[in-house]
Amino acid sequence: MKSLLIRFNLIMIIFTISIVTSNLFVYASYDLNKSNFTHLIDPNTNKVITTIIPQPYHLELDILYFKKQVQWIVQNLANGTSTKSGFNQKMILDRIDPTTGEIIKGRPKVTVAEDELVEEILENSFNGGSIYVPLKVITSGYKEEDAPFLNEIVLASYTTKFNPNNLGRSKNIELSSASINNVIVGSGDIFSFNDIVGPRDIASGYQEAPEFLQGKIVIGIGGGICQTSSTLFNAIDQLDVEILERHRHTRDIGYVPKGRDATVSFGGLDFVFQNTLGIPILIKTYYGNGFITVQITTSKENEYILKNLEN
Repeated sequence: MKSLLIRFNLIMIIFTISIVTSNLFVYASYDLNKSNFTHLIDPNTNKVITTIIPQPYHLELDILYFKKQVQWIVQNLANGTSTKSGFNQKMILDRIDPTTGEIIKGRPKVTVAEDELVEEILENSFNGGSIYVPLKVITSGYKEEDAPFLNEIVLASYTTKFNPNNLGRSKNIELSSASINNVIVGSGDIFSFNDIVGPRDIASGYQEAPEFLQGKIVIGIGGGICQTSSTLFNAIDQLDVEILERHRHTRDIGYVPKGRDATVSFGGLDFVFQNTLGIPILIKTYYGNGFITVQITTSKENEYILKNLEN
């Protein structure tokens, strides 16, 4: 991370990043060893990522303004800016390699404890000091040793059919169904179809096929993927999970009953649910000649736990 060097008449101050606004700092009669300098430290690298130097009158006469500026700094650290990434990151769900059975690790959800950090900065503003950016790390809600058994029991299943002679559409259904196959959705985890499947483009192998756009049938890259998301929706909706986002097509699509579809568009409409069952589940997909099946499975032990939770 490059340092930013700012020069003023009587002082030279070095900041490690440039997101801090100039009106937070004193530009005269201060040196770099001043005791009220507050250094924010990256807990992953142990390096200072920014230094906050409050002006005395902000602390004494306008603390609310100073707090708003600190909140702005913290929000940029958390979410990033147009030029720098932040600490916050979505969880990427783990999956099971269909060939080896090994777990393909995703990543945990990471968020900055923003309110906590703001309060720490305010508390240190008079005397200064160093503060490690507080991060909340949430891992997927399952035990790795349980992964081999998550396909023992089928909790829900749904099948839809399509015309196998439409080669482009068939290929798109095949690719998207493979993308969600063997994804582990731990207890409390959030599944996003767009995050899991990723961009639907030629580079990813997707082909031209008919799709709905503003109520009309057009030819587009990735046409047919909504059949995969709709099949998944009709499988998972048999269970007591929370549907966080689902959108219907503007017209009936035929492969599911009216109103039972889940249209998606990368970078736009998504199908999202949270596993609120209290047990981890596994998404299994089966693609064949003119059909796609989505199963939601778990272990025998988890099925027993689920039945007790329901009772």
